[in-house]
Amino acid sequence: MIYCVIPRELADELYDKMVEYYKDNPNVTVIVDRREGHDRRRGKDVPPEVKERRVIRDRRRSRIPGTFPDTEAPPES
Repeated sequence: MIYCVIPRELADELYDKMVEYYKDNPNVTVIVDRREGHDRRRGKDVPPEVKERRVIRDRRRSRIPGTFPDTEAPPES
């Protein structure tokens, strides 16, 4: 599924045109972006109590504990 997202400011002008344009393509749905408010992804002003609760996790597989033997190339003969 492909979504053709129309900004709210341009909905009156573009929505009907885009629906008509994609009417023969069942894989495309035209929608109007109706999100409101502050975009939290861009906000740098995070309250301290929220920062304290935030946990950053490393999802990579942990390494095997211990030491590894030195590996040297065999002597050339």
